[in-house]
Amino acid sequence: MSIVQAQRQSLIFVFVTAVLIFAGNLSAAATGPGRAAVASAHPLATQAALEVLNKGGNAFDAAVAASAALAVVEPTGSGLGGGGFWLLHVAASGRDVMIDGRERAPLAATRNMYLDSAGKARPRLSLDGPLAAAIPGEPAALVHIAERYGRLPLIESLRPAIRYARRGFAVNAHYRRLAQLRRPVLERYRATAAVFLRAGAIPETGWVLRQPELADTLETLAEAGRAGFYEGSIAHRLVRAVRAAGGIWSLEDLRQYRVIEREPVHLRYRGLNVVTAALPSAGGLQLAVMLNILAGYNLGSLDKVHRIHLVVEAMRRSYRARALSLGDPDFVAVPRRHLASAAFAAALRQGIELNHATRSTALGEHGDPPGKGADTTHFAIIDAAGNRVSATLSINYPFGSGFVAAGTGVVLNDEMDDFATHPGEPNAYGLIGGEANAIAPGKRPLSSMSPTFIEAPQRIGLLGTPGGSRIVSMVLLGILEFADGQPPAAWVSRARYHHQYLPDAIQYEPEAFGARLRERLAAMGHRFEPLAQSYGNMQAILWERRGNRLRAASDPRGNGSSQVTNWPAAVSRGD
Repeated sequence: MSIVQAQRQSLIFVFVTAVLIFAGNLSAAATGPGRAAVASAHPLATQAALEVLNKGGNAFDAAVAASAALAVVEPTGSGLGGGGFWLLHVAASGRDVMIDGRERAPLAATRNMYLDSAGKARPRLSLDGPLAAAIPGEPAALVHIAERYGRLPLIESLRPAIRYARRGFAVNAHYRRLAQLRRPVLERYRATAAVFLRAGAIPETGWVLRQPELADTLETLAEAGRAGFYEGSIAHRLVRAVRAAGGIWSLEDLRQYRVIEREPVHLRYRGLNVVTAALPSAGGLQLAVMLNILAGYNLGSLDKVHRIHLVVEAMRRSYRARALSLGDPDFVAVPRRHLASAAFAAALRQGIELNHATRSTALGEHGDPPGKGADTTHFAIIDAAGNRVSATLSINYPFGSGFVAAGTGVVLNDEMDDFATHPGEPNAYGLIGGEANAIAPGKRPLSSMSPTFIEAPQRIGLLGTPGGSRIVSMVLLGILEFADGQPPAAWVSRARYHHQYLPDAIQYEPEAFGARLRERLAAMGHRFEPLAQSYGNMQAILWERRGNRLRAASDPRGNGSSQVTNWPAAVSRGD
């Protein structure tokens, strides 16, 4: 073949390739929104996701970028020392999958490890310090998502987070408030204080938080993949630091950790398809119970008082089912099909009176726990092809256990408190649990994290939120807003209320109920626990297929940001 013929064939190849790529892009845009949208709990995490999309990454690459960025810029809520659930939709196949990166109990954990000789819980032991930390799952999940579903090398998706960690970012008032809340434990550990405090004091707003050791850890993860965190020098530093401070981690704990791909919970509610988190998240089955109960009523025909009454009664019964039955499905038999059935909901509905509140004690007694707030994080992403991610991540309490492993920059979770450390007793968020959620070596604690998709013939929604025990009730209220045809700005901003079976009271934001509405609900027998502050930090996206319109919204209660791109980023379908 002559040089001229070779050049001609090369040009033809380039032309045909360009045509095929263009045609593929058009095809992807025809089935997807043609643009991308991101909503996350921090503007820098949103920018990280957009940066990766703009490099040609898909929604899954952007999810890795957002997760890692949040680990840096929102250390109060998530991090490499924690875990989470990533709900994925792969446009090419139509497949939904939940990536379970939930933490696991150490192999040396025991059922009664937080109890004294009299069988009473020892205060703060499951909340503060390395003994409270389960084995992290987020690093393994990020590698898994990048390798199985992404298009870009892991280093490209982690690059924004590495930059934020090394160069630093300005802390905000939210950071200061939570640092003040957790100040005693932040001061207790030298490595923690060196990172999150300024000369031993709570830093002022605008102070630049730099985390060079965390940047090094992220770089090692990018270079070596899973082994960069769960083996080698990082693993040795983690275990050495944990054990020196009274924890029980081992190198074998880290070696054994594995991400699990789980089938999400699929629900139907009045023509909507709801895809949400599976166990060990309680959210999916709780939403099944609540939505199946409410499907028996025409909520749109009811006045506001009776609508709230029925929603509260559904919440009450759902949280009781959680306390009695739910736990890690790899360790306990959970009657999932029965709990998600219309028959179970119908039986529960029979006990609901339209004009009278049920007493929780009439359903069964487990104690009288206090209700509390929470800290976690959430983001939502859709790309031009229609690949989408809804992800909720956590280290549990603000700043997790408050323990940073020296030489790693990693703040460890305190997810061991999400177990029923003493069945029948409440955890930090007032949730009670039974034997199904008792501590066992290698077991994953029950969670409330509930990343969710909502699908109608012409509308697709992505939503989720932090909020501890209130996560599931917030997601329920968001689904009902979607069902009523409201835009995502309404889902994230609506005034919220919550009932979790015990305490037997409606917890509500200051703006949720006026005096007259509260009086009418009280006349039905409802009790109230007003909250001094708002709660939650929902992130949401709506894709309206008719007109191919994208809308994204971040909760006004938080410091998040949402953006719809003006470019057809990430048209690849993710296969």
